[in-house]
Amino acid sequence: MGNAQSPSIDPRFTSATRSFTQNELENLKSLFVSLAAQSQSNCKFISPSVFKAYFRIPGSLGQRMFDLVTQKRNDQELTFEDLVITKGIYEKGSRDEIEEFIYQLLDVTGDGVWGRFDLEAVLIAAFDAIFPSKNAETGLSSQQYIIRVFLNTAKFSKQVEGSAENSMSFEDFKSWCSFIPSVRKFLGNLLMPPDPGRLGFQVPSLLHSESVDSNLLILRKEYAWHIGGALAQNELEEWKLLYHSSIDGFSFYTFLGKISIGEGSTVLIIKDKEGYIYGGYASQPWERHGDFYGDMKSFIFQLYPQASIFRPTGANGNLQWCAVNFSSESIPNGLGFGGRVNHFGLFLSASFDQGHTFTCSTFGSPCLSKSNQVYPEVIECWGVVIKGVQEEKSDIKGTVLERFKEDRHMLNLVGLANSSE
Repeated sequence: MGNAQSPSIDPRFTSATRSFTQNELENLKSLFVSLAAQSQSNCKFISPSVFKAYFRIPGSLGQRMFDLVTQKRNDQELTFEDLVITKGIYEKGSRDEIEEFIYQLLDVTGDGVWGRFDLEAVLIAAFDAIFPSKNAETGLSSQQYIIRVFLNTAKFSKQVEGSAENSMSFEDFKSWCSFIPSVRKFLGNLLMPPDPGRLGFQVPSLLHSESVDSNLLILRKEYAWHIGGALAQNELEEWKLLYHSSIDGFSFYTFLGKISIGEGSTVLIIKDKEGYIYGGYASQPWERHGDFYGDMKSFIFQLYPQASIFRPTGANGNLQWCAVNFSSESIPNGLGFGGRVNHFGLFLSASFDQGHTFTCSTFGSPCLSKSNQVYPEVIECWGVVIKGVQEEKSDIKGTVLERFKEDRHMLNLVGLANSSE
């Protein structure tokens, strides 16, 4: 009788605090106090507008995240306990807990149906956050175009009773994230401090000569963000245009001479005459070999009409192929990724006017184009610039053609040095 009882502490909060160090908890408390002060709540809670502005989560995705963080109470008040509990699950939980949270985040309408509308809203919010400088004049139709590319990869296999629209199942969601890791990175780091290095938000600076008309380029920032989802942080600073067929001509030897400037990882992109866009990330320099070489960092990708990344499955080590001046039919001259000889996942012949793409166990990839035969319309190659590394390499090796000077001399003798063959 007369004993005052203190409010009970949410056991989820007590459990979540164990996931953080004391220093991490103190930093979270400082962040909460700062945002609560901006919310004019006497430091009791964070308002939706302040929350979305700080974490830079726009639109319906921002509201959905706020609702999940506040345990769907609909009181528009985010407490310190809410923040700790959510970050304990979203960032410190098991893989399954994190995946389930992100899956719930995708249902921006909160109706229990993960439909095409929800994913479209998520992608719009992502592009608004990552590419804020896009103006309405150039951005709207362009954004709709690229959103369709990402949506074309998604599957909606779960039937919903009473609805004509299927829902994205949890397995569909995990598959979508494996094909588009940049989306997974973005959705998995929304409550991290909004600094330039936040995972999922980085887009490489695309460097090229001022004389190059940007309208000629296949690689756009959204595509670079997509490809970069499968790369390490230090590979997302700058990509430099090394070769473009519209400028340099369809020449294998010109290509090799141009890309030797970078001497590192490259992103090869092909737009074929069917309008399909695809390519591969080569983790090793393009150098003359009589067999497959490379490492498990390489992968191939699609950019249009859908966006997908296919990483090595471990089925074999047939990652890269670069054959120059071989006379044997068993060693086709040209560039390739995955598969086997004459049945590559992606291959460009040394003539640079044709190639092929087949289903490929190396990357678990399908045919990348409309048909197996490839007839390139544009070929471009970007060098991944890792600062402090490129300068060292440039002092060590000559160009690809200089390293093959005996082959070059033989070609000169028969008047073929400047041909594609």
